[in-house]
Amino acid sequence: MAVATINSQELHNKINSGESIFILDVRNPSDFNDWKIEAKHLVSVNIPYFDFLEEDDAVYQGLPKDTEIVVICAKGGSAQMVAEQLDEKGYHVSFLEFGMLEWSQFYNPVTVYEGENMKLIQLNRLAKGCLSYMVISGGEALVVDANRHVDEYTKLAVSENVQIKHVLDTHLHADHISGGAELAKATGAQYYISSSEMQGATGLDYKPLEQFDALKVGAVEAKVLAIPTPGHTPGSTSVLVNDQFLLSGDTIFVGGLGRPDLGGKAREWAQSLYDTVFTQVANLSDETVVLPTHFADIKEINENGYVGATLGAIRASNEVMRTENREAFTEMVAGASGATPPNFEEIVGINRGDIHVTPEKATELEIGPNRCAVHHS
Repeated sequence: MAVATINSQELHNKINSGESIFILDVRNPSDFNDWKIEAKHLVSVNIPYFDFLEEDDAVYQGLPKDTEIVVICAKGGSAQMVAEQLDEKGYHVSFLEFGMLEWSQFYNPVTVYEGENMKLIQLNRLAKGCLSYMVISGGEALVVDANRHVDEYTKLAVSENVQIKHVLDTHLHADHISGGAELAKATGAQYYISSSEMQGATGLDYKPLEQFDALKVGAVEAKVLAIPTPGHTPGSTSVLVNDQFLLSGDTIFVGGLGRPDLGGKAREWAQSLYDTVFTQVANLSDETVVLPTHFADIKEINENGYVGATLGAIRASNEVMRTENREAFTEMVAGASGATPPNFEEIVGINRGDIHVTPEKATELEIGPNRCAVHHS
């Protein structure tokens, strides 16, 4: 009897159900330590595939007989072989059919808000820590920071019975490939991004976001205000929806601020980020709900199932948001940037429309976690 396979949606459902589940990741330790499946109540261990080739029973010690074991590898092949060995020894086992490659492309939509005139959905690409949004009103939709799998958005639009009218990127993404321009083309929508992000690129058809004070979504206006929030990148723009929800891009996270070093101007862009925090964002109410484009820790998913927090809570818990001394702020932000996202120069080129790659190459370029946040507790 063949060992059972499981797909990403099924795995996510099991994790969310609270069902007891044990993940055995058989990739190399360095790959596991860099990037793995995480959840609040998930047991995950790493035993490399080659350890199971030694026919040493010690490798099985600690593996549960009374809990389902889901075996994970990069693309599924190694996980299947280990799962078959475990099955022969009487373990309750399945394996993620296409491994982390499949998990990296899984999206989970969660409704953040639903009222009489508006619905706001967050799409969480869990493996990448990438978040995108659909704002719905009056049969129309605005999509913010779409990832490259555009069918996730078109399918959602069909299920919500809405037409996508506007697509915008809050900034030029460096750690994942944007689907903004492609989604706009596929749906007949208009694509927006700040012109300063494009640096003269001519490969994409876009409207300069800074030319629009507000965008109208639906018969009833969902108030969308573009607020310049430079710092992570010079043209970063946050979107304020109905004076209540700040789609903050990579400017403000639940646990930190956007890193300012990816353009090689860490201190200069940190100064811009200071002005954003203490001028632009300072005027917003503590009750404003911040909805970022990335998260770095599974703990940032709140009890309602989405990544977001009030601006007041973020100000209270985040030291750098309260550091009003400009020099101290600059040192904290510019000095805490961490590892550069892999392949970021090529990804930026793709997102400007200067470089074109196959879907297979795009998947390869995106593998790994996001590294766009500077976290300060």
